[in-house]
Amino acid sequence: MHEDAEACLRAVRGRDARFDGCFVTAVTSTGTYCRPSCPAGTPRAEDVRLHPSAASAQRAGFRACRRCRPDAAPGSPAWDPRADVVARAVRLVADGVVDRDGVDGLAARLGYGVRQLGRLVTAELGAGPLALARAQRARTARVLVESTDLPLADVAHAAGFASVRQFNATVREVYDATPGELRRRAGARSSGSPAPQDALDLRLPFRAPLEPGNLFGHLAATAVPGVEEWRDGAYRRTLRLPHGHGVVALRPPAGPGADHVPARVRLGDLRDLPAAVARCRRLLDLDADPVAVDDALAEDPLLAPLVRAVPGRRVPRTVDAEELAVRAVLGQQVSTAAARTHAARLVAAHGDPVADPEGGLTHLFPTASALAGLDPAALAMPGSRRTALLALVRALASGDLALDAGADREHARAQLLGLPGIGPWTAETVAMRGLGDPDAFLPTDLGVAVAAERLGLPATPGALRARSRAWSPWRAYATQHLWGVLDHPVNALPA
Repeated sequence: MHEDAEACLRAVRGRDARFDGCFVTAVTSTGTYCRPSCPAGTPRAEDVRLHPSAASAQRAGFRACRRCRPDAAPGSPAWDPRADVVARAVRLVADGVVDRDGVDGLAARLGYGVRQLGRLVTAELGAGPLALARAQRARTARVLVESTDLPLADVAHAAGFASVRQFNATVREVYDATPGELRRRAGARSSGSPAPQDALDLRLPFRAPLEPGNLFGHLAATAVPGVEEWRDGAYRRTLRLPHGHGVVALRPPAGPGADHVPARVRLGDLRDLPAAVARCRRLLDLDADPVAVDDALAEDPLLAPLVRAVPGRRVPRTVDAEELAVRAVLGQQVSTAAARTHAARLVAAHGDPVADPEGGLTHLFPTASALAGLDPAALAMPGSRRTALLALVRALASGDLALDAGADREHARAQLLGLPGIGPWTAETVAMRGLGDPDAFLPTDLGVAVAAERLGLPATPGALRARSRAWSPWRAYATQHLWGVLDHPVNALPA
């Protein structure tokens, strides 16, 4: 996007918020970089330098604009649907891999050398993995400075900085203000009821429109007791994080004009904040570009009325692809209620207990390692499903199967299909909801078949798969519109 200068300048002149996060504009006359929708006066074209990321602009010596706060824009949609190594690297950096394991660890996860990976990422984003991680640490630090009363030394540690001196220097360079000045400004702007002392209230930005019905409705209808719940108008769940555990409450946007999802996060270790935010964004598909998706799907005359009636559908995803894979196997050829019951039994027997001061969450979903030693006789399900479940968790526990933010989707599909008892429906479900593949499609799903018949689409899986190629690369979103035809709890917010 940033290489098409004329298109970018048109977006800047129109203050088009749809492009926030797709690129940033650095202005040489002010030394700042901004969102395309920045309300400040439009800069002269000769003063504008286009950058693909905030990290690139920071690397070039520009600081974040105080008015539009480009660090708080939605993430670029370019890296969410893509499956190449740079997109996988960006997703892993957002999950905190560089802070935990360094660039060496990131490169090892992706199967590349450090220098080769650095060249690839820099060529695409104008900055390497270290610069991307530094920009993320700065964003995390700002959230903690402005949202909590933590001592600034603790903020530096929690955000991943090696020292308070490095923390102070980075914040001053990126935001042209000291951490103390950021906190004082935030205090002057704050309003409303404060969060509990051990909780953080965050805003997760997205690109409008966003349809909350199928998004939160699906999460609530399929919630596993003990791990997830719908309480007081919010979806709540436990999180297994690199340094501990957390509990998050996510609320639907406040109204048609809202641009963020309110989130309340409780963490056992504040170093897990970047990973928690990244996983919540992935869960709600907040980095999608709904306008591009809807425009593409509306070209089909059979889907166009559905898209016009309910724009902005997202794909309900997951915070943990391994958990989603286990739940997909448990849900083979059974109802939503039966799948929840099977999962709840595993959670009660093998999940790690947690304390939840606000509700009824009791456990973390069990790890693959905890399930790998299951006694097949203890599983109240058909033999073929027992075999599939045990094969899956053992492959995950041994490391033979990788399902994470940096997984190669096609390779993961092939590995899943190579396991006994796992067919196309399960593999595509994991690809869609676990790995975030925007083109995953479920032609053998009963709901998809019923909806297709009602709409006059081909009813047989082979013919429907062939017909669906016109919807690529957004067939996962087309699936949400097909499910929306049905009268099912997954399509609406709980009463």
